[in-house]
Amino acid sequence: MDEELSLPELHERILSTCEQKELDAQIIFVDDGSTDRSWSVMQTLAERHEKTLAIRFRRNFGKAAALAAGFAACQGEIVITMDADLQDDPKEIPRFIEKLDSGYDVVSGWKRVRHDPWHKVFPSRVFNWLVSRLTGVKLHDHNCGFKAYRREIFEEVRLYGERHRFVPVLAAAHGWRVGEIEVEHHAREHGSSKYGVSRILKGFLDLMTIYLLTSFSSRPLHLIGGFGMLFFALGGAGMTYLSLMWCVTRLVDHWEALHLHETAIFYYCMLTLLLGAQFLLAGLLAELFVSRTQSAEQGYSVCERIGEISEDA
Repeated sequence: MDEELSLPELHERILSTCEQKELDAQIIFVDDGSTDRSWSVMQTLAERHEKTLAIRFRRNFGKAAALAAGFAACQGEIVITMDADLQDDPKEIPRFIEKLDSGYDVVSGWKRVRHDPWHKVFPSRVFNWLVSRLTGVKLHDHNCGFKAYRREIFEEVRLYGERHRFVPVLAAAHGWRVGEIEVEHHAREHGSSKYGVSRILKGFLDLMTIYLLTSFSSRPLHLIGGFGMLFFALGGAGMTYLSLMWCVTRLVDHWEALHLHETAIFYYCMLTLLLGAQFLLAGLLAELFVSRTQSAEQGYSVCERIGEISEDA
């Protein structure tokens, strides 16, 4: 979006890298609702080069939609994504391919040294740490847009919303091998960043969604019901304690009688019990919803298949 000044140079660098390494490459530009002359530049590049394709959105639909459109149009076995702001260097493309050839299915870039302001770097590092801890996919830079994939991954992983930064996590949940390489990061030369503070909040909300989808999509009761059991246990323990104290204070002469309606913790225990019951009910309803609306998407990923079953068997 709005990268007219960097597009010609980016295109030339990609072509130069591919020619040097004798790579048969297709270049796809996606114009995500630019308001400058980006589309005009893309048209010119596509007309001059046979294997360059340009796609224009009617308005800004977001990065996930732009990537999905590019994935649908690509024809190669390997797909490499990168931003058009020249902060990612096309000379890294052969290294991504070498990493894939070593047995990986997704390779993410890691910008160890970043040329971005601190208010972008610090939240990004916190976010990356959280994603790695919650999902178990240990990457230093989940946010890096410079990535390489085997194209068949997107037969199982669908992109929408803000899920583009979680493709390695979603792929790993299907059993694909995920790795990373360190890449060089350049300072922005043209234009301005398209991401603001709202990206941080959206990122954390998306992380919650991905954690649910990758760990509990087919068994939501294990997550929601787990919270319900916890609240129920805490509330039940509190009510049991208060009940015992109510009896003991009336049996022991020297103890002042406990009046439950005058004790604040009594009401907290009641609230906790109600919360536990509601979580359990919500978990059961979620299980019912999943079982009745089971999607056609299979919950497994086949790596290889050998032999065929005859029709007479």
